[in-house]
Amino acid sequence: MDLGQGLREVDIKKYIKVEKVPGGQLEDSKVLKGVMFNKDVVAPGKMKRKIVNPRIILLDCPVEYKKGENQTNAELVREEDWEVLLKMEEEYIENMCAQILKLKPDLVITEKGLSDLACHYLSKAGVSAIRRLRKTDNNRIAKACGATIVNRPDELQESDVGTGAGLFEVKKIGDEFFAFIVDCKDPKACTVLLRGASKDLLNEVERNLQVCNGLTFKFLYACVFFFFFVLIYHSQVML
Repeated sequence: MDLGQGLREVDIKKYIKVEKVPGGQLEDSKVLKGVMFNKDVVAPGKMKRKIVNPRIILLDCPVEYKKGENQTNAELVREEDWEVLLKMEEEYIENMCAQILKLKPDLVITEKGLSDLACHYLSKAGVSAIRRLRKTDNNRIAKACGATIVNRPDELQESDVGTGAGLFEVKKIGDEFFAFIVDCKDPKACTVLLRGASKDLLNEVERNLQVCNGLTFKFLYACVFFFFFVLIYHSQVML
């Protein structure tokens, strides 16, 4: 929010996310120039887990056949009628995917579901996909890579595609997979990745980070680095 006189109020919770991942050393903690979230691609064997300079499309609608809001009954007299229904569903999903693919994305992320058929069309075109992402994470991705979240695939435009990210990569940390969208050119959001031996240690580090609340975004970014330096120095002295 613009306060005038060159001052801006920054909502820390909206722009910066603290991701606590137990394991590793405290020295492994870092500030990411972008975002990370606890997700893997829909089809790991068919979709790429690492893309350099990805073109990203963000959706908040399902990429699957639209279900009726109420209970729907269909009476099929002939066997061919069932094939007609399946064909209609296939054409509907194929059309949705065609509207997405015409913008030549490398990565498609939706907050809702993505059907197996849609997954097939996207993977066949060399596009990676992530589904059922939280709204807050989708908003951070939009701020980091410059994409616009779109309600319907037929409303997609070139200006909605995010091109500000330098790298998309999925990594396995411990027993879970995390997706990274980092090395962004001009990110308006970032992620503080905390590593440490226990959850108690990570919770303590996070509480100390709250001291930075109310600071400007750029100064907070520098403050986090300084905090890590002091914390690591004191831990070595105590040893």
